Amino acid sequence: MTEVGATDLEELGGALRGGVIAPGDAGYEEARTIWNAMIDRNPAVLVRPGEAADVAAAIEFARQRELPLAVRGGGHNVAGNATSDGGVVIDFSSMRGVEVDPATRTVRVEGGALLSDLDVAAAKHGLVVPGGIVSTTGVAGLTLGGGFGWLSRKLGLTVDSLNSADVVTADGEFVTASEDSHPDLFWALRGGGGNFGVVTSFEFGAHELGPDLLSGLVVHPIESAREYLQHHRELAEQAPDELSAWLVARLAPPLPFLPEEVHGRQVLIVAFVYAGDPDEGERLVEEQIAGFGSPYGKHIGVAPFTEWQQGFDALNAKGDRNYWKSHNLPELSDPVIDAVIDAVDNLPSPHAEVFIPHLGGAISSRPDDSTAYAHRDAQYVLNIHGHWTDAADDERGVEWTRGLFDAVTPHATGTAYVNFISDEGADRVRDAYPPAVWSRLVEAKRRYDPDNVFRLNQNIPPD
Repeated sequence: MTEVGATDLEELGGALRGGVIAPGDAGYEEARTIWNAMIDRNPAVLVRPGEAADVAAAIEFARQRELPLAVRGGGHNVAGNATSDGGVVIDFSSMRGVEVDPATRTVRVEGGALLSDLDVAAAKHGLVVPGGIVSTTGVAGLTLGGGFGWLSRKLGLTVDSLNSADVVTADGEFVTASEDSHPDLFWALRGGGGNFGVVTSFEFGAHELGPDLLSGLVVHPIESAREYLQHHRELAEQAPDELSAWLVARLAPPLPFLPEEVHGRQVLIVAFVYAGDPDEGERLVEEQIAGFGSPYGKHIGVAPFTEWQQGFDALNAKGDRNYWKSHNLPELSDPVIDAVIDAVDNLPSPHAEVFIPHLGGAISSRPDDSTAYAHRDAQYVLNIHGHWTDAADDERGVEWTRGLFDAVTPHATGTAYVNFISDEGADRVRDAYPPAVWSRLVEAKRRYDPDNVFRLNQNIPPD
């Protein structure tokens, strides 16, 4: 690995439309930080491209000097793959443009755009692209891992709406990947992560929906959580695709509709969106979720979907410490329910939570091999969200996260969602892909990145 000197930086900066930031520059300390504060690294240089040619120049600069190369879209990935010590970071924070064509219902999104950029731009035209659940998430990382969120049961994964992607490959070639052009690359990008090139822009097919949808929260006491969760699995089996009802077990945040004495108590929160007729959705929610048992409180109404998407941002703020582990689940079984409730009795911090999205619906309607995201039969994801603010709590937080993961392992599918994997080693990356999918991904890697230039990710080695 070659040390980067002032002459190197001057040469690189002169070749770019965008700019570079290096140690000692104003703004470097802020620029080098990413969402997860447990990741503290010092790149040799951050390249902020202004166009695709800048990306090719950054790749060549890193290759010539044998420097590790990281790519940052939103920098929201929990594993910290968006940065490196002593390497080059392609930082897309200056390329956040979103262009909507309402006539063709297509949306072009640059590599640094956040989910909030996409949501707001599309909503102006009564359109949506199914995304995630936190508006500060980068569109690029979300998409390359598959991408699911509140609208996925109705509209499918984020990658299911992807029409094409503009990519700079490891040798600096500019290609557009789609069903008709480089279809092997297009297939691999839809779930295989950042292993095959740097995507500078995405084109999505948008869907007519909203801009207002029925959504809300119902907060149940932890004492009745087991009974509700057993009810919820029956509800989930029969729920229409329009309903996404997800579960969060944690300490109650100071929500304004909750009595003050509930704040800080252990609770089970049911968060939902109904992507259909609000009146039908309200009847279903009142009967099956809000009307079950004796909730502490509820907040249900029709509101802009963009507001709902931003409602969880404060609970996922940049600069906190995060360690996640995750399982795909075939069902919400009694042993899983018991393990979750036991874990909530011993939370390592007021911010830690267990988060259980319900999948199925349109996600499961496509063949498993249609994209590199292949575990479409999973009905739930258990995301164990270890989250705290003080480094002194690292050991306790990691131990709690691993403890719940181990307790649920016998009842899980053994597979994983690649976007929820922390730094857990090569075997866990393999769990994200069935053997046949893995083989196709390796073939694509050999063709587009045989030297494994793009290895700071959940890596798929070419060998």
